[in-house]
Amino acid sequence: MTVNARFKNVVRAAKYKAQEIRGRAKHTAGTATGNDRLRREGKAEERKSKLNQFAKRIKDAIRPIR
Repeated sequence: MTVNARFKNVVRAAKYKAQEIRGRAKHTAGTATGNDRLRREGKAEERKSKLNQFAKRIKDAIRPIR
């Protein structure tokens, strides 16, 4: 794996983690304020991020080591 590819992996992982945290914050804010739309939106964003992180781990495991 080249240095550029490793950098992209780190950036992608940070992006997904930030998306997960943002979703968790929306979910918590929606729960605290009683705003169901915000709560559902946050939960969906959090799930999407976790799915992306899982797909990235699978992709990295399948990718041949160079």
